[in-house]
Amino acid sequence: MPQIASRLSPTHTATLAHINPEGVYDPAPNGYTHVVVAPAAGRTVYASGQGGENLAGELSPDFAEQLAQALANMRTVLEAAGASVHDVVRLTLLVVDHTEARLALWTEAARRVWGDAPTPGCTLIPVPRLALDGMLVEVEATAVVTTAQA
Repeated sequence: MPQIASRLSPTHTATLAHINPEGVYDPAPNGYTHVVVAPAAGRTVYASGQGGENLAGELSPDFAEQLAQALANMRTVLEAAGASVHDVVRLTLLVVDHTEARLALWTEAARRVWGDAPTPGCTLIPVPRLALDGMLVEVEATAVVTTAQA
């Protein structure tokens, strides 16, 4: 029997189902859920990849700082579209020079963003470089805002 966590986000009137089926390992320690099922009635928000640039376009040389800024940028662009981090169903995380230490930093950051709520589905892709010199991480999000919210 799969583990299914359905929840109402602060803005949802319909639920997202987060599923971690038996037969695969528990992804929670790595900050993601295996499957997220979103309601069909709603609006899909596709947020472009957000890097760790601050408002002035500057990048910290520190991975953890860039990751925190990228997640803050993601929150800002989602809110501009009427979505929240709790509406995110899928993330793509691009990491330059990926290591397990950077994975641990991602896990900590995801816990700060989602707290005890279920996390989105996520794929972490190690890459040799990103669009800008010095850019170490990029976070792309897909969110579903239910019709009642829209």
